Amino acid sequence: MSEKTFAGKIVNLTDEGYFVDSSQWSREIAMEMAKEDGLELTEKHFEVLEYLRKEAASGAALSIRKVGKSGIVDIKELYKLFPGGPLKFSSKYAGIAKPTSCV
Repeated sequence: MSEKTFAGKIVNLTDEGYFVDSSQWSREIAMEMAKEDGLELTEKHFEVLEYLRKEAASGAALSIRKVGKSGIVDIKELYKLFPGGPLKFSSKYAGIAKPTSCV
């Protein structure tokens, strides 16, 4: 576990960079995290992040296919929004635990 400062707030992260406590999440923190990875978050990104947060809070298992069926984005769009690991990066920026389906 490590601490990192984003948007002036100290956030506890796992060794892989996922939030330990999802209540520490904010849009500003998500934007700074994404910027570190060279990604500029848009409203479409945040629609996906809010969906993931809601699903994770309900205890649902997350998968790329499930996000693709959410009506927010299809799988192809998800890959465009979060290149290099759509569920991995979107979950990280959403402030939720690493999905079990991510390697």
